[in-house]
This record gives sequence, C-alpha cells and structure tokens, in this order.
Amino acid sequence: MSSWKLIYLITALTLQAQPSVAPQGSVPLYQVTVVQSSAKAMDYSRLNSDTSIGFTGTVLAPTAKGEARVASKAKATQIKARFEGLPAASGFGSEYLTYVLWAVSPEGRATNLGEILLTNGRGSLKVTEPLQSFALVVTAEPYFAVTQPSEVVVLENAMVKSTDAQVALVDAKFSLLRRGQYHMATKPGAPVVMDKKTPFVVYQAQNAVDIASAAGAQTYAPDAFAKAQQQLAQAVAVGGSEKDRTKAAREAVQSAEDARLITVKAQDAERVETERKQAQAKIDQAKIEAAEAEAAKAAADRSRLVAQQENANLKNEAVVSAAALATADSSRQAAMQENTDLRERLREQLNAVLQTRATARGLIVNMSGVTFKTNEATLLPIAREKLSKIAGIILAHPGLKLECEGYTDNQGGDELNQRLSEKRAQSARDFLVTQGISPDAITNRGLGKASPIDTNDTAAGRLNNRRVELVVSGAGITTGTTR
Repeated sequence: MSSWKLIYLITALTLQAQPSVAPQGSVPLYQVTVVQSSAKAMDYSRLNSDTSIGFTGTVLAPTAKGEARVASKAKATQIKARFEGLPAASGFGSEYLTYVLWAVSPEGRATNLGEILLTNGRGSLKVTEPLQSFALVVTAEPYFAVTQPSEVVVLENAMVKSTDAQVALVDAKFSLLRRGQYHMATKPGAPVVMDKKTPFVVYQAQNAVDIASAAGAQTYAPDAFAKAQQQLAQAVAVGGSEKDRTKAAREAVQSAEDARLITVKAQDAERVETERKQAQAKIDQAKIEAAEAEAAKAAADRSRLVAQQENANLKNEAVVSAAALATADSSRQAAMQENTDLRERLREQLNAVLQTRATARGLIVNMSGVTFKTNEATLLPIAREKLSKIAGIILAHPGLKLECEGYTDNQGGDELNQRLSEKRAQSARDFLVTQGISPDAITNRGLGKASPIDTNDTAAGRLNNRRVELVVSGAGITTGTTR
C-alpha cells in the first residue's frame, strides 16, 4: 500500500499547448492538493553491502517507476537511481518544468539531491546523502535549485524482493515537512513556448526569476535579484554560445532562489517585529489598568484604616456605655464585610482577565486553553498578555502569595508529563517575576496529568487540560466558602 495518501482536486481547463511541451490540442491543467499520511523512511545503517530498492508512481504518474542501488558507507549513503515512464513535468501546470529527487529524514527535513533530466521519459541520478535513514521521493518543480519540495509527488521509494533484510522501515514525520511555496506572479496559462535552440535550463531560470519577483525580492533582496536578472538576460541572449547560456541560466536560477530565500527571511522578521509591537502595546495597556487598580486599592486601604481606628475608639468607649459597645460591634461587622468585599473585588478583577474561583486555599486563577502547545512549555503570546495583566493586579495588593501549578493532558508517559508540567509552572513563575512579582512571593510545582478539568478524549478537552493554575493566598484571601 502506498505510504502517501493523495487526494486530488482536479479542475480541467482547456489550454492551447505548445509542441515542445505537450501534444498539440487541448490538454488539461491539474490543480493538485496532496494530503499525506505517515510515510516510511528506510534505515540503511545496518547495511553491509549495497542493496536494491524500488520507486512506485503515485496516481499523478501511475506509469512512472524506478529503481536504485543504495550503498551505506562510513560517512554517507550512495544512491544510483534510474527512472522511466515519467510524463513531462509541465503536464501538472505551466509552472512545472523539471523533476527533483528528495531525501526526507524521519524528522521531516528535506534535502534536494538533484535534478532528474528526462529523455523520452527516462532519467538517472547518482548522488551521495550524508544521512543513513531517509525516504526518497520525486516531485515536479519549477526549477532545479528549489529548497523545499512541492505538493506534486510523482514517485516514492518502496521495498522490493531484492531489498536487503537489514534495511529497516522507519516512520517519517511528513506532517512536519515544510512544503515549497513557489508561486508565479502571473495567472496559470498555456505552457511557455520552447525551441530547440534555447537550452532547457533557460526556461527554469525565467521561472526562478518570476517566482522571486512574485515573492517581493525587488524590495527585500534588490542586489541578489538584480544579479539574477542580469544572468537571465545573458542566458536569453541568442548571440551567446549554448555553453555560456547554460552557465548563465544555472547561475540565474541559484541567484533567484537566494533572493527568494532572503525575501522570505526578511518578511518573517517583519512579521515577528509587528507581533512584538502588538504584544508590547497590550502589556502597556495592562500596566495602565494595573495602575488604576493600585489607586483603587489605596483608596480601599484608607477606608480600612479609618474603619480600624473607629473600631479601636469604640472598644475604648465600651467600658463607658453599652450603647457605645453596640456601635463598636456594628462598625467591626462593617469592617469585616468590607474585607469580604475587597476579597470579592479582587476575585472579580482577576476573573475579568482569566476564570477565577474562590476556595478555602485562596483565589484560583485558571489558565487553560490559551497557554501552551502540545509537548511544549513555552508560553503563547496570549498567555503572556493575560499573565501581565494578572501581575498588575497582584502588585496592587501587597502581601499576597502566589503558587503556580502546572498540568498536562494525558498524552505521553507519567514521567514525561511530570517534567512537562513542572516546566510549564516554571515558565509562568519566571514570566510573573519579570513583571515585578517578588521571587520570594511566588512558588511553583508540577502535577502532571492529575486533576483534569475537561475530557482528554477530544483535542479541545486536552487543550483545556494543558494549563497553569495560579493559587492566590494571603490575609483575607484564604477564608470564605468554595465557589
């Protein structure tokens, strides 16, 4: 059974093809969406001599097939592969011009092993791969120097009868594999016209420059993009020799890919900086709200001091008058009620940020559903935002104590979950300390997968169980009924 499950959304569009790309007449252009499951890599580390493996065509290229001889050496794995029955790559869309052989590690990292040049649907490749455990797949690509595979997978490796028994199958995490994002600036149309006098790689160079342009390389990598354009102009010039044009075209492909990668990196950096500024703006707003809460707390403190002084005066007067004693008792009850009200107001302030309930232990603030990704202890940005607001509120109430309790869902072993819960609680504590909470006023501990607050049978429930609970305690906080 194929290790790649492919679902294809095929839209047939009538295009007038050019003779050197596809037969004359109407041909379909396929828009392909690939959904892969866990594929199998092959482990050659125990191989004592070379062995044979096969290649089977996917439903995109059912007639394609191939075979390879694989030899495991001390520091590398040698691969001699040949393929046949491959259709013209342009049959999958005008942007596809060639095929590339990829090695995909079990961790989902892809390495471009080289271009497969076809003659009558046949091609071969001799390469060396430093890894000893990998899957081999063939994809259609816009040019030979791509750094991530496209979705158009036409061949995948497979064991055959002559495959050495020492070769072991390994699960490859294809779900982690980054896919190529090579988009043309123009809308899909008829394949480009090719002539015999123009080296094939020149058309790949034109593709590479167009794709870099569509990514925005003129803005983010002007020098590298200008260099690619100059090299493309040399490759297109009909007066040059075929050797010089081919050399210039290959250089243009590499320069264009370099420009595209610089562009992608710069755009990622811009996005991160924008997110950082947005997060800082939210933190600043939280600090303003915390200052307002501190002012409210100061007013409450003044009221409490007045009430305490009144209670003292009433106690002194109790020896003189039963009426004065009754008045003092009434004032004392009012002060107790005020303390209760203050506790409830603190709960309401915390609850406005995150769900908070009052218990005999104190106020428990629940951070669930927004805190961590699966198997990670790094706080998500929205969690840091909410923790910053919580810190502002706590700072407005001196004398309070905090305990960070980390929890996980039930995925994974007990020991792993215990360590992960401890790291999550530590992450929350460390962030609160950066927001001004005294290290002496906050502790942390991990409780693993104990005490789930939701079902672990669904993704949403597990998301809620990956949480940190903040236990707020101190004078006037740890009394009262459980809510």
